[in-house]
Formats: sequence, C-alpha cells, structure tokens
Amino acid sequence: MKVLIADKFERQGIEGLEALGCEVVSEPALTAEEIPGALRRHRPDVLVVRSTKVTAPSFEAGSPLRLVIRAGSGFDNIDCDAASAHDVAVCNCPGMNAVAVAELAMGLLLCCDRRLPDQTAELRAGRWNKKDFAKARGLKGSTLGVVGVGNIGTELVKRATAFGMICHAWTRDITPERAKTIGVEWWGSGRSELLTMVSRCDAVSVHVALTEETRGLCDAEFFAFMKPGAYLINTSRGDVVDEAALAEAVKTKGIRCGLDVWGGQPSPTDTAFANGLIKLPGVYGTHHCGASTDQAQLAVAEDVVRIVRVYRDTGRFENRVNGGLPRPTVRSAAERVTS
Repeated sequence: MKVLIADKFERQGIEGLEALGCEVVSEPALTAEEIPGALRRHRPDVLVVRSTKVTAPSFEAGSPLRLVIRAGSGFDNIDCDAASAHDVAVCNCPGMNAVAVAELAMGLLLCCDRRLPDQTAELRAGRWNKKDFAKARGLKGSTLGVVGVGNIGTELVKRATAFGMICHAWTRDITPERAKTIGVEWWGSGRSELLTMVSRCDAVSVHVALTEETRGLCDAEFFAFMKPGAYLINTSRGDVVDEAALAEAVKTKGIRCGLDVWGGQPSPTDTAFANGLIKLPGVYGTHHCGASTDQAQLAVAEDVVRIVRVYRDTGRFENRVNGGLPRPTVRSAAERVTS
C-alpha cells in the first residue's frame, strides 16, 4: 500500500506506516493546487493531510486513491461530496487533539478574565498599571456555557470544573443522563434553548463542527442574548461566528473574546494576517494552533497508523465521515503500476 503525506506529520507516524509495510511518500510543502499533480505522479492508495485543502480536482486526477485521512478532527478542508462521487473514503481522527484544544480554550478564558496579553504589553512598554489590571471577576463561581459537548467540550468541562466554574451545555452529543455524569446542566439542542442558556452564562465556549447548520451560529441574535461583559471563546471554526456581529458586541456590550480561528484565515503557507477584530480592545487571538501540541500530534499520528492498519487488514474505513461507499479492495504494488 502506498501512502502520500501532503502536510507536516510526526516522524513516529511515518515510521509506524513503514512498519506496516507501506511505501510512504512525504511532501509536506504541497499546496492544494499541487495535490492533484502529486496524486497523478505518485498514485497512492491513501492521502494524509492536516490543514491542506483537498479540493474536487484532487479526486478528478485519475489517481487510484481510495482513502483520505484528515490527521485531526475537523474535515471541512476536504471536499467530501467530491470524494464520495469518486468512491473515495474520508476519515478523521476525532478526540486525539481534544485535550490540547481544551487547554487552549482555558488559556483564552484566563486571557479574557485577567487580560494577560494586555498586561504583558504594558510591562514591555515600561508601564506599571496595577490599579487597572487588579480588577477581574475570576473564574471560580462563574457560569460557562459549552456549545457542543463532544470530545473537546467534554475535556473543557473537566478543566473548567477544576477551576470552580459551573458548566452548562447545549449539544446534540449527549443525553440528560450523560450530562449528569459529566457534571453539566443540559439545556437541549434547539435554537431557543441555546439563546436561553447563553443569557445565563458569564462565558461561552464554542466546540461544534462547521456545517451549513452551524455556519453563523453565533450571530447578532446570539450576541444580543449574551450578558454585557461576558466572554466568548471560539476554538472550532471561524465561520461558526458572524464576525461583524461579534465586533459590534465587543464595541457596544463590552464582550471579550478569545479566538483561535478566524473567518477567511490565512492558509498554512501564508504569513500575512488582516482581520479587524484583533485590533479591538478585549479581543485576544491565537494562530489556529489549538491542536498543535506534541502530545496531540503524536496521538493523531498513532490514530492515522491505526486507520491505515484497519483498512489494510479488513478493507474497513474507520471513522469515515462521508457515506455511500462500496467495500474497497486493497491493491498490490503491481496492480498500482498497471491500473
């Protein structure tokens, strides 16, 4: 079996794939536009990506590709409809980076509450301003609304609870019984329940996948229901939030926010960033690096190896996120050359 890795990937993962007997080609600098040519050139069975986009032309490249693995949780960088149309499975690695993203969400909550970046900037500028920065609510006893309680949301609840926060949840991923076991008050999964929960929270952290249903979930109406001075954390996808509505809420309601993701954010190879939100007081940001810890990337790499092993041994697509595919066959090296 031949595997093309078109993104940064842990060395341990490459070694694990080689130990399975795979022929591994690693081209981490490939762009979305270059992937179709690489697929024609290398003719792999499996493609592994992290943030690099896999667009429709990749599936039209005439490659014998059977499986695309997103080395991470979200898979909106892959055209799943085009994959299904060409009988290519798309699989992801859910939960492997959950702890890392939850850790960053807690860090952004602390930034909102204690204004850590602002304090650092003042000190670097040679200014001592304890009078201003000695004012903070503190997280203990405050109410956190978690929008989406999958793997990441569950890990955040654990950490927020350890900080003494009271956790509420809006999600389709759990039952009322499950909510009790993880220590959250479950508000349901409808729009009205979401708005009611938000109105009672001192902070809200968003952990939903980007779909047509969740695009713009946090809109002007959502922010109208938030408490003045509340905190919003988004480590999911930028387009879940209406950024114009958020900017207005920051200006008129004193909403503070911590954002790891941005609408129209740069590609992994870009270095310029232009988003007016980050210039507003009370807005703190990171570089979509929630999953970027050594611990998380090693866990993801191990899961990629597991998915490839299961496919090799059984022809089954583990964690498949697109449907309607026939059972595949795994081709020999000779068959790859002649097909």
